[in-house]
Amino acid sequence: VQLQASGGGLVQPGGSLRLSCAASGSTSGINFMGWYRQTPGKQRESVAVINLSGRANYADSVKGRFTISRDNAKNTVYLEMNSLKPEDTGVYSCNAVQRLTFYWGQGTLVTVSS
Repeated sequence: VQLQASGGGLVQPGGSLRLSCAASGSTSGINFMGWYRQTPGKQRESVAVINLSGRANYADSVKGRFTISRDNAKNTVYLEMNSLKPEDTGVYSCNAVQRLTFYWGQGTLVTVSS
């Protein structure tokens, strides 16, 4: 399984960005997909995770601002980020879980700054 993320960039506080991550290769059996971020001075943290049926879980810090969704036909997971804050700055990576194996995509940088 290969994961290709896109959509990062520079945005002002209060702005929005949409990240996408497409899975390719042998994608059958992928259940969970999610987004993680690495922010300066902190360990990588889970931002949002969604299962095959669409049930999602979010970090408390992003609840009400971020929305994760997926298109199973396209093997793609999205992260809609609204009301962005400077503390959301970081490298966002997508993740897919296929049976008991974790796959990671390359990170995409999100910078929230005026």
